[in-house]
Amino acid sequence: MIEKTKLGMLLFLASEAFFFALLILAYVYYRGASADGPNAATSLDVATASIFTVFLLASSGTLWLAERNMAQERPAGMRLWLLVTIVFGAVFLIGQGREYLHLISENVTISRNLFGTTFFTLTGFHGLHVFSGLVALTILFGLALAGWFQGPHVVAIEAVGWYWHFVDVVWIVIFSIIYLWPRI
Repeated sequence: MIEKTKLGMLLFLASEAFFFALLILAYVYYRGASADGPNAATSLDVATASIFTVFLLASSGTLWLAERNMAQERPAGMRLWLLVTIVFGAVFLIGQGREYLHLISENVTISRNLFGTTFFTLTGFHGLHVFSGLVALTILFGLALAGWFQGPHVVAIEAVGWYWHFVDVVWIVIFSIIYLWPRI
């Protein structure tokens, strides 16, 4: 039988997957609808976004290392890799913020055209999920510093880990559709 915390996280992730699927489908549907004004091919810097994407994807690896250190009862290693995960996730969010500021300075806004509306909605919703994950990871880091991860509390890092890996997988899909597809 699956532990209730894990079941709750799985159900939550299923609902989030559905919501992201709808946002991605909306982006794809409206992708070619607006020929005037900015679009993904002319407005987005794939190279810079790729660098920040590497940080986000690497954060899944560092979180896996944190989970592995916890399983091997090495709390110092777990705390270190948890902190690196938080830093990498924050670097990604800072990169997203930089991109938003650049786009806004180029008059690419949520109200400019369908590209702006769908781009900012989809990436903003993802960014909100990254931020929420960073809050959860920071709480776990604080609890790890306090020596809380023993016995039944171990499931907390697993559940948050599932969420974080989900957010990374969603970004792979978003990055592929928004940044790479227009260049193919």
